[in-house]
Amino acid sequence: MALLQDKIALVTGGTRGIGKGIVERFLAEGADVAFTFVSSPERANALATELATRTNRKVMAIQSDAGDFNAAQATVDKVVAEWGRLDILVNNAGITKDQLLMRMSEADFDAVMTTNMKSVFNMSKAVLRTMLKQRSGSIIHMSSVVGVQGNAGQANYAASKAAIIGFSKSVAKELGSRNIRSNAIAPGFIETEMTAALDPKVVEGWREAIPLKRGGTPTDVANACVFLGSDLSAYITGQTLSVCGGMLS
Repeated sequence: MALLQDKIALVTGGTRGIGKGIVERFLAEGADVAFTFVSSPERANALATELATRTNRKVMAIQSDAGDFNAAQATVDKVVAEWGRLDILVNNAGITKDQLLMRMSEADFDAVMTTNMKSVFNMSKAVLRTMLKQRSGSIIHMSSVVGVQGNAGQANYAASKAAIIGFSKSVAKELGSRNIRSNAIAPGFIETEMTAALDPKVVEGWREAIPLKRGGTPTDVANACVFLGSDLSAYITGQTLSVCGGMLS
């Protein structure tokens, strides 16, 4: 049997990169999956249709801004109304607005904190009623190695990703007695559509600095999400799993 057979999952930011990789892996493991997107509804709906046809699973694309408290609740309500339950939430939505602190605007700091951190609060709170009623659930938060070790020019991003780790640990302590688990994943350098536009020499330099000598793939991160969403991790909560090729070793 597939590891996520007949589970219901919701992934924020699921149209590209890591989010899309998670959606595809969850479907391959037998889950029905809803994913959110902010713009380009034609592209998102086409992706949902293509994935549903290819995997013979249920797929739902929902236009929603996870940084909006009411929109987050409406998203969860829509999934539960359609499918009756929600077993896995992956808080994946995120942005970067990199700049040295002395040049960083308040607007750029606030935008990153809202999309990356407040969305995690919004979505996690939105699923509580359903998961408490079920007395089960796995909430997976996408942090970053930058949230663990920091990075010059990313004070806003690092702050948001570090906050996610603290939030995840607190949620794990609050909800463990109800069989609701909360864990974070800290990806390292993951090669996606965005990194493909970077200078190849810069990318190669990053690869060489990684003990495994390669960048990660969305599937590498998605595999960790499958583990944390499945019953294989039934006794794991409050943890941060680094998927970084050894960067944090």
